Amino acid sequence: MAKTKIAASKIMQAKMDKRDYYFGTVAGLLIGLLFLPVLKAAKPEFFSFKIAVFIIPFFTIATPIGLLVAHYIGRKLHVVWQLAKFMVTGGLNALVDLGILSILIFFFRSNFGIDAKKTLLTLGITITFYSLYKSISFIIANINSYFWNKHWTFEKKSAGKSGVEFFQFFVVSVVGFLVNVIVASYVFKSIPAIGSLTNDQWGLIGAAAGSIAGLAWNFLGYKFWVFKK
Repeated sequence: MAKTKIAASKIMQAKMDKRDYYFGTVAGLLIGLLFLPVLKAAKPEFFSFKIAVFIIPFFTIATPIGLLVAHYIGRKLHVVWQLAKFMVTGGLNALVDLGILSILIFFFRSNFGIDAKKTLLTLGITITFYSLYKSISFIIANINSYFWNKHWTFEKKSAGKSGVEFFQFFVVSVVGFLVNVIVASYVFKSIPAIGSLTNDQWGLIGAAAGSIAGLAWNFLGYKFWVFKK
């Protein structure tokens, strides 16, 4: 009986390794692609076709290799493996947020001449186009976060609880959304840019601050409430 359980465990572990490699490769590819618009906003002088050709395959290959190393270490120290998956997922979510934000800023400025600091609405507080872009990027990142956290990071296999789970996820995410956008907008609009940073660069700083604050809240909510085993 014991041998059967050990054998089953090894089979399960092998399947998890293959699945983790697949998730890691896809995550690496997305990280490489989304890193490009962020790099263009942060350091436009460094952005070039040659850099793009290098960055995308680098992350696509390096991410699963890093996970493989963490997996072997995690056999003796499980927290290393869990932390590695969390770091990949968190990094991907942050780049989805920052990447989509950068794309929206570039697109509307280039095609419609709309500056991110331009006022969109005034409802007691001034809402800028940046706040709109940040809201859209966060919503997309949030959908991405649900998929990766449910099916990979926390590996929650719930049966018949999808409605309740999604409601819990929605509640945590709404609070995280408010924390993220408020912090990002406050930094971008109310704190003067440091040194010679451009609006694009300062916008990324604000987005990063919002992402960190929102990520901390979401991780605690997802781990101890939504995807609690």
